[in-house]
Amino acid sequence: MKAVVAALAVNLGIAVTKFAAFLITGSASMLAESVHSVADTGNELLLIIGSGRSRRARTELHPFGFGRERYFYGFVVAVLLFTVGGVFSVYEGVHKILAPEPVHDAIVAFVVLAICVVLESLSLRTAVREANAERLGRSWGSFVHATKSPELPVVLMEDLAALLGLLFAFTGVLLSVTTGSGVWDGAGSVAIGVLLVGAAFIVGYEMKSLLIGEAASGEVSASIVAAIEDGPEGLPVIHLRTSHVGPDSLLVVAKVAVPAALAAAALASRIDAAEKRVREAVPIAETIYLEPDIYEPGREDVADPSIQAVRRSRVNRRPDARHPDPRRAAGSEQDTGSLGRRLTRARLGRGPRRGRAARAPSRSPEPGRACQARARSAGRGRRPSRGPKAR
Repeated sequence: MKAVVAALAVNLGIAVTKFAAFLITGSASMLAESVHSVADTGNELLLIIGSGRSRRARTELHPFGFGRERYFYGFVVAVLLFTVGGVFSVYEGVHKILAPEPVHDAIVAFVVLAICVVLESLSLRTAVREANAERLGRSWGSFVHATKSPELPVVLMEDLAALLGLLFAFTGVLLSVTTGSGVWDGAGSVAIGVLLVGAAFIVGYEMKSLLIGEAASGEVSASIVAAIEDGPEGLPVIHLRTSHVGPDSLLVVAKVAVPAALAAAALASRIDAAEKRVREAVPIAETIYLEPDIYEPGREDVADPSIQAVRRSRVNRRPDARHPDPRRAAGSEQDTGSLGRRLTRARLGRGPRRGRAARAPSRSPEPGRACQARARSAGRGRRPSRGPKAR
């Protein structure tokens, strides 16, 4: 939230400064930038309110908590950015183009715009530093699309749009002063409005996806599958479903394969142990449901996204822990080893193993030679029979 607080302080100061510059110069671009800064200030306030309300305790009506309130307020930010910022700026710009007016005291507008560039750059630097701690080498576009925290993408988009808007305002005022036509000032206001509408669309699209409910990232899903399968219980995962009920709260639902003869007490103990490992590996997994089931390969729908998530998670894991050992899942039950082997190989699309399974087990490592030795020892005291020539 450090980036949000910094952006709130900067935008509040910038809004007051821009309005003062508009009253002096009468520039439409300065007015558009003033409204833009007022909208940004309101947006930061909404983000802070949403963050506070999301920390309320769970209730009977909302058993999963209020984490998604942060997504809701992020979506409201996008709506305000579109209407208050974008639409108003376009309207004001079109009005100035149809009825152009000269810009007065342009030097005041240039000084104010220069100060605003410095302040917005400082706010953007704070947001970038916070985002780099979570970005982990990903591109900026991938980070904005994949992050589950609504505040950082909103602040990043606002600050970037603010800097580009200041550039448009500077260009519009400069061309108006150079040409003596107020049309350029109105064109600058229209450009700012179009920019804000584009930023609002991106923010709204991402917030809508989070508000509906997004699954955990591939890395988190791989950690969940590894935590369930790598324990001594060896519970192979059939399918996995996850959903963010907030940036810091994850719902995990998985179906695991268990032997048919496993007792209820032992089954409950294994599931409890697996849930504990998942919470240790993924601390934000607050709600976990593991459903035991008897695996039947013929009923598996490979097109099911929840099954594809498990397969993708196994591929993303390190090679030495990619697949569960079926013997670890067996425990004392004889049928579980074959269950785990069937499950693992069906998931990988392989056929039955060759070699070891094709040979019949034997007690002696060299049964052929042992039989020949016994035959020789049995025939040592027996005279060989002779044919007719020997008689």
